[in-house]
Amino acid sequence: MYTINSIDGGVCAAKGFFADGIHIGLKKEGAKDIAFIYSSSLCAIASVFTTNKMTAAPIRHFRAKGEFEGNFVLINSKNANAMTGSAGILDIDEVLNAVQTQFPQIIDPVMSSTGVIGVRLPKAKIIEGSMNFDLTRRDGVSASEAIMTTDTFSKRIAFEIKLDGGMSFRIGAMAKGAGMINPAMATMLCFITTDAAVDKATMQSILDECVHTTFNAASVDGDTSTNDTVLLMANGTSGAFHAGAFRGALESIMLFLAKEMVRDGEGATKLVTYKVTGAINHKEAEIAAKALSNSLLVKTALFGQDPNWGRIASTVGASGVMCDEAFLSIWFDDVCVYRKGELLFNEELEPLAAAVMQKSAFTIHCDIGLQEGEFTAYGCDLGHEYVKINADYRT
Repeated sequence: MYTINSIDGGVCAAKGFFADGIHIGLKKEGAKDIAFIYSSSLCAIASVFTTNKMTAAPIRHFRAKGEFEGNFVLINSKNANAMTGSAGILDIDEVLNAVQTQFPQIIDPVMSSTGVIGVRLPKAKIIEGSMNFDLTRRDGVSASEAIMTTDTFSKRIAFEIKLDGGMSFRIGAMAKGAGMINPAMATMLCFITTDAAVDKATMQSILDECVHTTFNAASVDGDTSTNDTVLLMANGTSGAFHAGAFRGALESIMLFLAKEMVRDGEGATKLVTYKVTGAINHKEAEIAAKALSNSLLVKTALFGQDPNWGRIASTVGASGVMCDEAFLSIWFDDVCVYRKGELLFNEELEPLAAAVMQKSAFTIHCDIGLQEGEFTAYGCDLGHEYVKINADYRT
């Protein structure tokens, strides 16, 4: 048996982890723009990266290391270090070598970046600024703020997992992401720390499972970034581990952060859960749910608070899954607007459905009515502010 309790600290909640975010001039008006995570002990590191073929330099640099243990991550905002070729890799080496020279306790460091694509790293500024890191700092709030780009709020969470017999371990995390988010790993960075005594292979397997139902189920705008990264670092200092508890806590952490990213979608006003049931298998349910979360017609109807259930039905039909209007049912929360070929939408029902659409968070449930396949995806609306933000992104 075990219990999972929410605690403060973010990525600093687990024993032996330190983090901070500082301003070095990449962002305007003194906003924090680079961060670090440091462990006093070596860490096993599990990872999941973008499916975009134009992979950013930090991901290629990480993969080139092969199997390794490390204890430090440097994260910069405002520059993605993507589409920078071999020079982007060399820039990372130069930055990390300088950091290791300044802080010899750092072993096998890695780097992660977010921001504008196609511009070389401002490495001199990053090197100079990183010399001011204090590796004894435990400021998960500042670290989570420093990695933000178009995010309107920072995203962090931590749990303590207490096991029978008095043993316990902790998992903490921070993430950024508000745009270029699509169900193929979001346009996002997520850093997770734990003092659980878990080996790399077990940790990687659990992380892969959890990504599928969390970050890979989230969509803001249908675009997949060059830099998507999830890193899970385990230093083992607690000496405790329970596979079921670890998986449950990790999935809860990642689902919370995925929903927070969707809720913070650029210009978004609504967080919508798309629950698809009754598909011929789970894969077809996933296809239909992600089609709904990614549909521009659905997103704009959400923004207009229009309970246009026809767009829901049309999107399911266009997704390519096996379906038939004679078996399909659609709900907005608990308001059924269509049931197995029966038109329920009328003057009495429309205000009820419209009231659901005015909420900041609600569920659209589609029961395809064939078999037992099911999947849940998460999305948001899309309106004027999204266009404004992305039209002016580089300026």
